[in-house]
Amino acid sequence: MKTLLTLAMASAISFSSLAANDDLKDLSTVNSHYQKISVTLKGGVGDAKITILNNEGKSLNSRKVHVKEDGLVVPYNMGELPIGEYQVKISTEDEEVTYKVETANKPIPVEELPLMAYGKKLDNNTVSLSVIGLTQPGVNVKIMNSKSGKVIHEDKVNQPEAFKKNYSFKSIKAEDVYLELTDALGRSKVIYF
Repeated sequence: MKTLLTLAMASAISFSSLAANDDLKDLSTVNSHYQKISVTLKGGVGDAKITILNNEGKSLNSRKVHVKEDGLVVPYNMGELPIGEYQVKISTEDEEVTYKVETANKPIPVEELPLMAYGKKLDNNTVSLSVIGLTQPGVNVKIMNSKSGKVIHEDKVNQPEAFKKNYSFKSIKAEDVYLELTDALGRSKVIYF
């Protein structure tokens, strides 16, 4: 009977240690958002060590934390490090778990990108305008006299994504005009010939 009780206790202890191996994985999450990594530890983790490793396994940063019942979020700014894959190792006295994360550059908002427009003189009295990369239709085109600075012609092109258009003049030469463009996002460009 004593042997049976000892065997039952040993089994219970080994099952609880097996369950503990899953606990750290269940009590932790690691997320990346562009060049920021966030390690979230839930209550019950206790004392832990968080280590940031590069893809080759070299330690870049290590810190010890104590997690209270309400949990803990540990942020990391990876902006000074190269874009790529990293490992986040979380270890306690009893267990360890490693997460792989990837950092990326934050995309530039479309509003901050330049208006992509190109002009070309086709002949003495004709110019060609090409506009690409539009996210919203609507480009205002002002054709200006380069000598007087006055508006010769105004045009509104409501083509989505991209367009190409030629402008011809009877009494003015192509090199005597320039184009002022403004798209629906407020981006502008001036094209000289």
